[in-house]
Amino acid sequence: MKIVHVLTRLLRGGSEENTLACCFAQVKHGHEVLLIHGNEYDAPLQASVAKAMRVVTLDTLVHPLSPSSDIVALTQLNRLLLEWHPDIVHTHQSKAGIIGRLAAKQANVPGIIHGVHILPFVHVGHAQKLIFLAAERLTANFTRAFIDVSQSMRDICIAHHIGSPDQHHVVHSGFDLMRFSHARWPEEAPRLLGIAPGEPKPPVVLMLAALEPRKRHVEFIEAFAQVVDRIPNVKLLLAGEGPGRTDVEAAIARSPVASSIHLIGYHSEPEQLINLADVCVLTSMREGLPRVVMQYLAGGRPCVVSELPGLEEVVRHGVNGVVTPAHNVDAAAAAVADLLENKTYCARLAEGAKRTDLTSWGLDAMCDSVETVYQSVLGSLLGQSLSDAMANRARRQSQ
Repeated sequence: MKIVHVLTRLLRGGSEENTLACCFAQVKHGHEVLLIHGNEYDAPLQASVAKAMRVVTLDTLVHPLSPSSDIVALTQLNRLLLEWHPDIVHTHQSKAGIIGRLAAKQANVPGIIHGVHILPFVHVGHAQKLIFLAAERLTANFTRAFIDVSQSMRDICIAHHIGSPDQHHVVHSGFDLMRFSHARWPEEAPRLLGIAPGEPKPPVVLMLAALEPRKRHVEFIEAFAQVVDRIPNVKLLLAGEGPGRTDVEAAIARSPVASSIHLIGYHSEPEQLINLADVCVLTSMREGLPRVVMQYLAGGRPCVVSELPGLEEVVRHGVNGVVTPAHNVDAAAAAVADLLENKTYCARLAEGAKRTDLTSWGLDAMCDSVETVYQSVLGSLLGQSLSDAMANRARRQSQ
């Protein structure tokens, strides 16, 4: 197959990791893969991906709504697809999902598929919600299949009349489970924690997330003072990169507990950070079913997470984690402090995390399921073509 993946941004986030895992598996299986992304990208990541497949940067594909740029991006993307003649165009993220599918429709691509990693019309203003819903419903008319990261994503789409039930396929966002369940501490742990070599490890809280406003790093930094008040030697590690780095750095600088907070940026071995942590946290206001939460659990660490659609599929409040109200970051900080103070409760949740069944989040399971969806879409189109040809022949014979 000739497959094109279209992303709004190529950063080090969950949707990008999901997409790249599929791309690499598809190249390994002999498919011809083209990855197209917008103007925001991590240059080292792009360079590493370009060693395995063709990568095209579309500078006019920008994250914010921008009618002038969006029209140009649509034209340029359509031209690329006409030149490449793909069998499948698989779009990811909100902006690329709309523009990519419109361009694929104009280029008469047979298999148009959209990956639902996040719902752009949830937890946004009324005007934005109406715009996104209108765009999603329009492009759903020629989308052959949706690949949803959770059952809740699927259900919410169907409830909002975005595609029919038979178009939606739930495929969990896979990763290497063994890598997280058998991790060790990072060799540079003392440096990351700001302690002397040989000094006992303090209680560690980890947030592993791209630095962008919807993850609410700034709000959690502001709330973290209450954790330090109760556990004075606690350390907060913030691991990730993204466009919100300047705001996060500023929040740390003005925090009265800045010495307890360490922004370490991108780390190539996140499983080691999880193993170092006592409690892991995610305070996103908007997500799909975030893969990082599964990574926390695969690493055997209790997590404190904001209530998000789909989270109930894997996180059990009081069993393997703590779920706090999506609008209340202070509640997340309080829950973190509670866990650190109550070692028995924390250990029980850690044991619950280790027992969580994550087999459907395996990397091979995800890649195989995505390929099955592709084959199903192309197979149904072939069947439809044969059916149309037979009907046309019958009409000619009856004339």
